[in-house]
Amino acid sequence: MERGPMYPLDDDHDDRSSVSVTWDVDTAAIEMVVRGQWSHRLGTDTFTRFRKCLAEHPAAIIIDLHELDDERGASAPLWIAAARAAATLEPPVRLVLSLLWATPVSTRLRRLGAEQYLPVFDTVTLAHAAIADRLVMTDRLQLRRLAPVLMSVGTARGLVSVACEAWDLPDLVYPARLVLSELVGNAVQHARTEVVVTVRRRDTTLHLSVCDEDARFPRLRPPRAPQPGPPQSERRHGLLIVETLSAAWGVVPTRTGKMVWATMRSYRRARS
Repeated sequence: MERGPMYPLDDDHDDRSSVSVTWDVDTAAIEMVVRGQWSHRLGTDTFTRFRKCLAEHPAAIIIDLHELDDERGASAPLWIAAARAAATLEPPVRLVLSLLWATPVSTRLRRLGAEQYLPVFDTVTLAHAAIADRLVMTDRLQLRRLAPVLMSVGTARGLVSVACEAWDLPDLVYPARLVLSELVGNAVQHARTEVVVTVRRRDTTLHLSVCDEDARFPRLRPPRAPQPGPPQSERRHGLLIVETLSAAWGVVPTRTGKMVWATMRSYRRARS
């Protein structure tokens, strides 16, 4: 499995400007930090990364602007556009900003009337507290502290089977088992740390995620020719099977490593 950084910056990007993204495993929220002097280039980079975050359909996104230098509040229209984009998803993604009340960005947002649909909080802690009470409720099953051994792959497949039966999603049992086998198998083989496996449901969408303690990111590589002999397990296709069977997949950093996720969609009506 090849590895590489998430959303790398161009080599000639201002070293003082950056955008970092972290996934909060417990709340299914993304924290995005924008640093440095505001510019057209930083704005483009920020919105590109934001759209990638939306593709992961988190429960909420917190954008931390405390380290952003924007003396004219020029970034305000971008945050308004981001809020509108988040609101168009189903279910909507809750977007909040964290920055001081007296900054030019805050002042311009208020003049534009954004406070009606784009909450602003003085600290990241307050922002997390605000979203905690309003996150969209999801069904969730989780396995914590799975050892980095092959047996954990079978345990994770069993979790998917239980989830699909409980949530009346039989058409996802086989593809979701294959996808989760690859995610857990990669973590066992390459990260070699304990993993946390989570299966979430939002209506008829299944969200699979595997967290490990290795910050290096996986990448797709060309499929290998079939090996002689009987298959050893359901896991034998590499990340190509994740790319093929899932509606979307990706990798985001966490505070202790990374999370690899995949989304599976069913056309059946989910049971409450």
